[in-house]
Amino acid sequence: MTGSEIKKARKARALSQQEAARRLGVTQGYLSMLESDQRPVPNHLAKRLRQVYGLSLTALPLSQRWNKQPIDENRLAAQLAAAGYPGFSYLSGRTNRNPAELLLSALAHDELDPRIAEALPWLVFTYHDLDWDWVMREAKIHDLTNRLGFTVTLARELAQEQGKLDIAPALAKVERQLERSRLMREETFCHESMTEAERRWLRQRSTPEARRWNLLSDLSVEHLSHVSA
Repeated sequence: MTGSEIKKARKARALSQQEAARRLGVTQGYLSMLESDQRPVPNHLAKRLRQVYGLSLTALPLSQRWNKQPIDENRLAAQLAAAGYPGFSYLSGRTNRNPAELLLSALAHDELDPRIAEALPWLVFTYHDLDWDWVMREAKIHDLTNRLGFTVTLARELAQEQGKLDIAPALAKVERQLERSRLMREETFCHESMTEAERRWLRQRSTPEARRWNLLSDLSVEHLSHVSA
């Protein structure tokens, strides 16, 4: 979160620097230094800035080096619900986690609940303004490029289906960048315990989108119709 972004967000809320500083619990002088990039934004204040200015979850700070360790699926589902995913609307909770980290934490699972896997294209579609340089760098480091590429492809198709002509081209650009690092080995979409018989079956029935990313999966944008709203 840069100083200019902080200043723009404050002005969008029609807040004076003095009033914004009061709501944030900092001095006006300190806020002025943040807005002029004279001070970095600490993590705790980034969360407060998001709340006071009504910023997207994508404004939350990202780890310099992401930890690939998958998190519990129940926590993943609760965080997706807190991020607004309608498929888990029956769950309650709050999240102070950037959707970029949530996305990679899910993709890092070798065994992922299919309901969570189906939520990931929605996550990319909804939070298409992710820090894609960070996401693609960490995906490449941790060999998640193909799973990420497949997710972005489905999100782009969902955007096209919904007539979101501003989102689809942006995601198509991400797809093209990911293709440069596409892995050649065959993978699954977070279902590595699949038997050889299941793999043979899916080799015949995987969607063109999955085959493009060397994945065994029959997940398609048609399966996402219940979350497109």
